Amino acid sequence: MPVPLSGLPGRVTIYEVGPRDGLQNEQAVVPAEVKAEFVTRLADAGLRTIETTSFVHPRWVPQLADAEQLLDILPRSPELRYPVLVPNERGLDRALANGVTEIAIFGSATETFARRNLNRTVDESLAMFAPVVERARAEGLWVRAYVSMVCGDPWEGDVPVEQVVSVASRMMDMGCSQLSLGDTIGVGTPGQVTALIEALAGAGIGTDRLAVHFHDTYGQALANTLAALRAGVTVVDSSAGGLGGCPYAESATGNLATEDLVWMLNGLGVETGVDLDGLAATSRWMADRLGRPSPSRVVQALSPGSE
Repeated sequence: MPVPLSGLPGRVTIYEVGPRDGLQNEQAVVPAEVKAEFVTRLADAGLRTIETTSFVHPRWVPQLADAEQLLDILPRSPELRYPVLVPNERGLDRALANGVTEIAIFGSATETFARRNLNRTVDESLAMFAPVVERARAEGLWVRAYVSMVCGDPWEGDVPVEQVVSVASRMMDMGCSQLSLGDTIGVGTPGQVTALIEALAGAGIGTDRLAVHFHDTYGQALANTLAALRAGVTVVDSSAGGLGGCPYAESATGNLATEDLVWMLNGLGVETGVDLDGLAATSRWMADRLGRPSPSRVVQALSPGSE
């Protein structure tokens, strides 16, 4: 029986990242047909925003080299949003050629990760993003900005809030519609999350333009999500079955599992529009394709034969 808590939104939008952020870290390449069925099953379970792929160079992320093929076979519907990650203008060209209407750029709050992930400094990466966002907006596209390493960096340690706010502000000033705060290595705790959201509000980036993206390395993803919801955030990134990590940060383990998020929100009486049983079945199906069990606690608990 749901038992609501005060100060929470009545509804949360789940931004599903499993097909992109989840599968990009797999050793084996998942066929485009399997990815398309994965996306379709997620949509059938009620997810309406599903980040599908990335237009990065295949040399850097070979698991997503089939972006065009995947988008070509995905069923389209006005109810479904299929954002894609776009690193540069060449990626934007490919996205536009494939009828994409929503994109995301991926920046870093720290210099070391910017160099490892984008082979650029923070300033150089922002300079690369600026024309991408300008062109995308001119074409009528919706643009999301990811900023990673918002709570800590494996090479630089703690990341000052002011540093995150500075990079985030510069990305949003380009014209992005939404900012996703990424605790890429999962070291954040609820107090940090709350302080960061408050600092962003002070810089003019309100919770109506924020999303949160937590990894569960230290088991803090749900606690951090709850803190973000209490601070006014209503968009949460998660990955079906807890798939994912980060190919450029070895200490980053899986994303917050969508099933674990939905279980918590159901218990709080917060609407998501997601069918938990259908979602868990989808994650079990994908886990079978990957040849290993799902790390999601809820998927495990709802699996046949579990006690």
